[in-house]
Amino acid sequence: MRLKHIVAAVATAVVGMSAAQAGTLDVVKARGYVACGVTTGFAGFSAPNDKGEWEGLDIDVCRAVAAATLGDAEKFKAVPLNAQQRFTALQSGEIDVLARNTTVTQQRDTSVGAISAGINFYDGQGFLVPVSLGVESAKDLNGATVCMQTGTSNENTMADWARAHNVEYTPVVYDQFNEVVNAFVSGRCDVFTTDASGLASIRISRTANPAEYVVLPEIISKEPLGPFVRQGDDPWLNIVKWSLQAMLNAEELGLTSANVDAHLDSKNPNIQRLLGVTAGSGKNLGLDEAWAYNIIKQVGNYGESFDRTVGEGSPLQIKRGLNALWTDGGLMYGLPVR
Repeated sequence: MRLKHIVAAVATAVVGMSAAQAGTLDVVKARGYVACGVTTGFAGFSAPNDKGEWEGLDIDVCRAVAAATLGDAEKFKAVPLNAQQRFTALQSGEIDVLARNTTVTQQRDTSVGAISAGINFYDGQGFLVPVSLGVESAKDLNGATVCMQTGTSNENTMADWARAHNVEYTPVVYDQFNEVVNAFVSGRCDVFTTDASGLASIRISRTANPAEYVVLPEIISKEPLGPFVRQGDDPWLNIVKWSLQAMLNAEELGLTSANVDAHLDSKNPNIQRLLGVTAGSGKNLGLDEAWAYNIIKQVGNYGESFDRTVGEGSPLQIKRGLNALWTDGGLMYGLPVR
């Protein structure tokens, strides 16, 4: 009994520590779940379904990290955050990982105490307009009112693009994403600008008649989106980074949630290493050797995740495009597990 009390006391103490005092992996194991910062509701990426269960491409990052560290993809807690809250929540230790359609930039990797752990969606800033506005190009938006969210990179990108193309516009800025959406669909502005994936999500899920809206052809920025962790905890950075890489490697190797068991006796050395049949990758991360197997079995490979959340198997119907594997002309490339 005394030993049990000591173990419980240690676990309680670890959970109460800040990330600076204890490694994030230790905190997660003692707490029993991964605290994952997500959006307040962004269909396809992170939003609760009609059962109240969080799902989406970013949620699958949360699930992958939970599967890798705790052996159970459902041992995560979604912490909804707006754009202004996200990095503060990460710095303070309120969340363990930020998976909130966040663009990787030099400033964010250097000056906000965070660091990127990879790219799970290549995107770019675009424009959503009502068909009734009668424009076919963003260059025809001179004099328009443009809705956007403060605290994002969209404000500066829009200002830079408009200046370069001699387009005058009036910004209509809101703190909350839902406020921006409501302002746009109620006609308080002519244009909504954000990442093109977000525009596709809004058009399908938040307008009464999607056919009345169109995404203009211009993409005015590079928006590589992915998870972030706190700076200074390299073991945790490695875990989040390689959880995503495991999903990419699984797709490259033809491993799916349905067939992964059948590949446990594969003679392919890359598959043996990824699935932990050949030991080493788990030890390198401080995890069980089945860490990647658990991700693939419980979450699936990257292609499975993409298809059911934002791709052809989802209401958004987003094409793989840049998010296809490198072997299919895209940018997605699984780093070697060796």
